[in-house]
Amino acid sequence: MKNIKVLKTEMEYEMALDRLEEIFDAPFGTQEGDESELLALIIEKYEEEHYPIPDPDPIEAIKYIMEQNNLLLKDLSAILGHKGNISKVLNKKRKLSIEMIRKLHKALKIPYSVLIQDYSLSI
Repeated sequence: MKNIKVLKTEMEYEMALDRLEEIFDAPFGTQEGDESELLALIIEKYEEEHYPIPDPDPIEAIKYIMEQNNLLLKDLSAILGHKGNISKVLNKKRKLSIEMIRKLHKALKIPYSVLIQDYSLSI
C-alpha cells in the first residue's frame, strides 16, 4: 500500500483522485482494495472541507421527495392537514411552521437541517 496521508493541498487531492481512478475496481480484501477504500475516505474528507454542498431549499427538497415517491398534494394533506395551506407552502406564499417541519421530518425523512433554515421558519 502506498503511503496514504491526509490531503492538504489541491495537488495532493488531484494525485489521490488519479490513484483512486487507477485502482477503483480492485477486489475487496486485497492491498489495492484497502488502498482504494482509504483513498475514498480521505478524498471525501477533503471535498467536504473544500467543496461543501449547501443544503437545498426546503420547499425544493419537499417537492423532490414528493416526486421521488410519487406523492400528490392529497398525500401531503394526510401529513400536514389542509390542502390550501400546503399549496401555499409549496408556492412559497406561506412559511413552514415548526409543527409542519416536525411532521415532514417524521413522515418524509427530510433532515431537520434542510427544513429548518432562517427564511423558512415561522413561529
